[in-house]
Amino acid sequence: MRVFRQVFGGSMSDRSTIPEQATIPERDLTTGLSRKRPRELSREHARALALEAGFQEAGLVALPYEAEARDAERFREWVGAGRAGTMGYLERKADDGQLLRERAIVPFPWARSALVCFASYSFPSSPLSTKESERGRAWIARYAWSSKDNERGDRRPSDYHKVLLKRMRAVEARMHEQLGEFESRSYVDTGPIVERALAAAAGLGWTGKNTCLIHPKLGSFGFLAALLTSLPIREEDAHAALVPDRCGSCTRCIEACPTSALDVPYQMDATRCIAYLTIEHKGPIAEEFAANIGRQVFGCDICQDVCPWNGKALKSGPIIADAELEPRAELINPALDWLAAMDEREFERQFNGSPVRRTGFLGLRRNIAIAMGNSGQAEFGRQLEKWAATTDEGLRAAARWALTRLRRE
Repeated sequence: MRVFRQVFGGSMSDRSTIPEQATIPERDLTTGLSRKRPRELSREHARALALEAGFQEAGLVALPYEAEARDAERFREWVGAGRAGTMGYLERKADDGQLLRERAIVPFPWARSALVCFASYSFPSSPLSTKESERGRAWIARYAWSSKDNERGDRRPSDYHKVLLKRMRAVEARMHEQLGEFESRSYVDTGPIVERALAAAAGLGWTGKNTCLIHPKLGSFGFLAALLTSLPIREEDAHAALVPDRCGSCTRCIEACPTSALDVPYQMDATRCIAYLTIEHKGPIAEEFAANIGRQVFGCDICQDVCPWNGKALKSGPIIADAELEPRAELINPALDWLAAMDEREFERQFNGSPVRRTGFLGLRRNIAIAMGNSGQAEFGRQLEKWAATTDEGLRAAARWALTRLRRE
């Protein structure tokens, strides 16, 4: 569900050079011929490849890392407590009973290192979800605003998964070109790993009380991409400089969460999280959450919008524009009636290739109905009455709840 700009231009092969110390000749004891040992990863070189591919920051971590056992135990406890909700993919296990995501070595026993990259989606000129907006406006999480020009020059939705995976694979290909054959896998939110834990271990930031990775300069509005390799890290780079927890006594994210999903610092109950409810959860949304979902129709930015570290990041300097992840103006505080008027064909036209498509046509309508009920706008009653008679249980329940709420106001 998330839970990090500069476009890669041209070929990396004409701009990157491998450090001389990474090529180590030795003599084969059987043939007497000179050969080369398997290469080792250099932190500086791996980071340079990532930055040239368009990422804003990158860190390298040797596997297993020092806090891996602690992180694995925390993940097991979180899943065991039922906090993953209906996200069954987080509960998948290996043949020996270990959760696939608790350690990278479980699904990838050959993994000896991970390069974790951060691509920002922070837009200084855009509003925050916590700022007052016109009544009748919805909120779509800012990571889903992304778009790029197609071959005809038209602005179309873009999906960060595809954009960043392409960059990650460019890094992977360049490494293979320079270092020879080795096992590797690239992922952007889709692999059996916990990118946030790897990112913290690689020195990219710390895990905040809102459970997001917070980079000390870039904040938490960022995507994470990971490249696992079977290559060792050279000895002098084996230990990443960790970023200490700088949340201090601040509890703004915990206090701001409308559904109390952050009931314990550094832990999030997905079953109460607005992002989970509006994206991952299927069917009716419990009435106990509906009023507190407010105007969020896809995802939620509240716990990040109130974070002081994001405020500092926006003030520290301009975020480099990314032509493949530029925000679509129409998705920033979109009008509820515009969203509601979409039929399934128009939904596909507007969101095919966008993260918003994940919630589905009826799922988005369900979320729109709840936002209409929370808007206080009586003119939405006619649309809600139509939806209240639909056959889809989730949309029907949301529309009936919204009508009841509007009639009370």
